[in-house]
Amino acid sequence: MLSYIKENIERIKEVIERSSNPIFYFDNDVDGLCSFLLLRKNYKKGKGIAIKSFPELDASYARKIKELNCDYVFVLDKPKISKGFFEQIKKNNNILVWIDHHPNNLEGLEKKEDFIFFNPTINIKLNRPTTYWTYKIIEEKENYDWIAALGCLADWYVPNFIKKVYKKYNNLFEISELKDAGKIIYETSFGKIINILNFGLKDTTTNIMKMLKFLIEVNSPYEILEENKKNISMHRRYKQIYQKYLKLLKKAEELSKNDVIFFLYGGNLSISSEISNALLYKYPKKLIVVAHLKGGMAKISIRSNYKIKNLVNEAMKGIEASFGGHESALGAHMKIEDLQKFKENLIKLYREKKKTLEENNRKKS
Repeated sequence: MLSYIKENIERIKEVIERSSNPIFYFDNDVDGLCSFLLLRKNYKKGKGIAIKSFPELDASYARKIKELNCDYVFVLDKPKISKGFFEQIKKNNNILVWIDHHPNNLEGLEKKEDFIFFNPTINIKLNRPTTYWTYKIIEEKENYDWIAALGCLADWYVPNFIKKVYKKYNNLFEISELKDAGKIIYETSFGKIINILNFGLKDTTTNIMKMLKFLIEVNSPYEILEENKKNISMHRRYKQIYQKYLKLLKKAEELSKNDVIFFLYGGNLSISSEISNALLYKYPKKLIVVAHLKGGMAKISIRSNYKIKNLVNEAMKGIEASFGGHESALGAHMKIEDLQKFKENLIKLYREKKKTLEENNRKKS
């Protein structure tokens, strides 16, 4: 286990140090963003590109490599990469480094493609956010530990270095909260930064680039919390989305009397992941399904404190859909016309599983 981690981290460090103008593609969330920031700030080189395509990094993003004249390609926190993207990498003779923690379906790519793939979740069954591993790559530099903590917490993982972060920034959260990722995210000033960054990523490409430039220069979490000329567009976007988020969350909570919260909403703004995470924190014993409807398609976030990946897979039988993620936090994509069938299948399977677990617990007690 330790040898796998050490060997891969050393290989990745060598590649980054060898590169002159790397490109970092990162998933469009705080874990992906913080993974990029750690590498960019530590090595002081490279361009960052937020990936908005779902569920995979598609071939259209490959053109940025030539446009920016990049030599090495890093993909951070993305569960899937399209074959078209791989083909472009091979055509350009770029070296690809893929750092991730999702239970990916590689479909034999490791045998067909030449690239560095570092994913302890798959290889040694050790699941940690991508930010956790990039923090290891930069040798756990203490001046960046707060960034690493933000990325880990955003994926609901409390890192073992959280007490060190608390000692430096103890006015941003309480020591009593250090074991609970949800409490830090939703009840502290430190957690507020996660929402600021998350909502800031849901902006125009121009404003996201402004945000990245600002974040590369900051040295403390206080600089993000304090609104100023350098981060005004990021704070403006946060405030806009936060108001919409609160309204949608309130509507979703009207369904909380049920054991399954199945909430649908429309519009141009997709914040299903943020709503589902907040609902799971408030209602930890419920199955949470939040679907954003647009253009005939439903983009779905599914959350539970049970392992539900197999249930979701079974509920999708006979439905043309894509999905992926972790055992208890998943994303899915399907036609709106198939949503009712999926809902009925999933709720039936979930209640059957729940009943079985409760019966087993009663027998044990």
